[in-house]
Formats: sequence, C-alpha cells, structure tokens
Amino acid sequence: MKRPDKKACEMSAKELAAYIDYSVLKPEFTEQEIIDLTKDGVALGCATICINPGYMDLCEPLVKGSETMLCPVCDFPFGTSSTESKVKQIEIVAKYDTVKEVDIVANFGLIRSGKYEEVTKDIKACVEAAHKYGREIKVIFETDALNEEQVRKTCQCCIEAGADFVKTSTGFLTGHNNVGAQPELIAMMMEEVGDKCKIKGSGCIRTREHFLKLIDMGIDRMGIGYKSVPVVLGLDNKVSKENY
Repeated sequence: MKRPDKKACEMSAKELAAYIDYSVLKPEFTEQEIIDLTKDGVALGCATICINPGYMDLCEPLVKGSETMLCPVCDFPFGTSSTESKVKQIEIVAKYDTVKEVDIVANFGLIRSGKYEEVTKDIKACVEAAHKYGREIKVIFETDALNEEQVRKTCQCCIEAGADFVKTSTGFLTGHNNVGAQPELIAMMMEEVGDKCKIKGSGCIRTREHFLKLIDMGIDRMGIGYKSVPVVLGLDNKVSKENY
C-alpha cells in the first residue's frame, strides 16, 4: 500500500480516472450500449473497462491505441465453476494484447465452509494461468457475504496463491445487506495484506467523497458503475451521458 503523493481532491479528472475500472458488466446490455460505454471509459482515460469475456472481440478495437485497456471478468459473478473451467476462461481472454488484468471470483461458498486449502488451490491455478500470459489477476471475495475472519483468511489465501489484487465485491450479490467497499473494510484488508497485494474496492462507490477518501487511504483501483463515473470524477452528468 502506497499513499498518493498529493490529496485526491487536488487531482485532475484524468489522474482520478486512472484509478477506475469502468464497469460494463450488466448482462442485459445491448452490443451498442457496450460499445458506447466502452468509448466513454476510453475518452475519460479510465485504467480499464471491465467486460464479460464474450465481448472481447467487440471491445478490443475500441481500446486499441489508447491508455485504457480491458479487464475481462471470469466466472462472474458466482465463482462456482470448476477450477479447470476458470483456467480455460482466463487462458482465452489473457491472450489478447489489450488485456491489462483479469478479475475472477473466489468461491465464497467454499470460503464460508472454511475450506481455505481448496480456496487457495483454486486461486493459485487461476493466478498461474494469468501470469503465464503476463497478466495480473484480481480476486473478488464478495465481502458482503463474509465475516471479518473469512475476509482476513481469504486475504491470506490470495497472498499464498500469488494473486496481484484482493477485491471486495461483484455488485451482483442479492439477499444481503450490501455495503461494498466501505472504508472500514478497505482498511482491514490493507492491514491484512500489507505490501503483498494491491487493493481494489468495488461495490457501492457512488459518491465523490467516498471515492476520494479511498484514494487518500492508499487504494490501488476501484470498480465504478457507468452511472457513478461522472459523479466520482466531479464532472457534469451530461459529459458522460451524451453517449447513451
């Protein structure tokens, strides 16, 4: 964890956008909506566009030549496929030159069952698949379904497996009190991983105040939904909504 050299409130919109994984993950999106939103994220200079793997060929031409890259999410949003299936998904998307990182979902049913050796083994296979192609990997915990002990132990699983990022939420969990990347949770995860993993916060980051606070805490990346991106960047909503 490294705190930024200046306060987030002093950063330009472009500097702030470099913290954002622009989420384009809703399954009901049409191809045209995905195209428009991807173009929007590129225009703003976001770090990556998070997309479902089936849209790699659609989105790759839209980011080529820009500072923005793609971050496909594999086995999303449940993380309950077999390890072999997860690895295959990663290998398919990691071959693209436009992929910066791959996000996966840890099997949070296994986490809640206390089967941490199995969790580590599953994550490690995914890590090795991504690293084989020179891609970093983020591991989503689905923290709103877990207690503190489970989150801390999963952080250790990720460290042991060699993951690059630990991450909070998918944004698709139902039936729980969803708070997402609350500052207290991010602080706890930072404490647990130290400098051994980077941190990505996602879920319920919808205000500029929340966004800036997490940057000042030293977070590495945040997943932000398309409606909230202009809000957290301090832009007039019209700037982003002109495209869709």
